[in-house]
Amino acid sequence: MEDDFISDDKLKDIYELSRLYDMYGALLNDHNRVIFEDYVLNNYSLGEIAADQDISRQGVRDSVLRCSKKLRDYEKKLGFLAKLDETDELIGELEGFVESTDGASLINRIRKTLDL
Repeated sequence: MEDDFISDDKLKDIYELSRLYDMYGALLNDHNRVIFEDYVLNNYSLGEIAADQDISRQGVRDSVLRCSKKLRDYEKKLGFLAKLDETDELIGELEGFVESTDGASLINRIRKTLDL
């Protein structure tokens, strides 16, 4: 079905928003969090969410856009995802230098702690 096709750009956007939501979603209010989760994470349509939340489709769209902007602004100001990505990259480089069992165990513990 052609309607089910999702472009690479849309997938990248969904992936980015999902990661931002994982990091900063708790900072959104409950109502917006539900709408954002349903649209971005659960792939519900604007109409489905509007009916469920008893608001207009435009209201749902506006809420999703506002939440997306807030999440991106949080990352721009705090940079936690960028730091997490950099840490993951550095740990990957470190793995190349560590050959001992103790070193590999330590790296695994670090990854677990950072939830990578």
